Amino acid sequence: MKISIITATYNSAATVRYTLESILRQTHQDWEALMVDDGSTDGSKTIAQSYCERDKRFLLTPQENQGQAVARNKALGMVSGD
Repeated sequence: MKISIITATYNSAATVRYTLESILRQTHQDWEALMVDDGSTDGSKTIAQSYCERDKRFLLTPQENQGQAVARNKALGMVSGD
């Protein structure tokens, strides 16, 4: 069963690595991490992109700042997990 994990980031460079490393440590291997960068200006997007290059299960979609609800709803439209 494929699991979809949704993360919305906005200026979270100080903590986003911790979150993404936690996802990588999961014992269940059939997952996708859908990340929506909500217009960050602090390097969060660059960090997220580095995880996409590291592991194809990470997918990043940037958008202009519109808030967490819009970011999460955008990710919901990308879900391919069960």
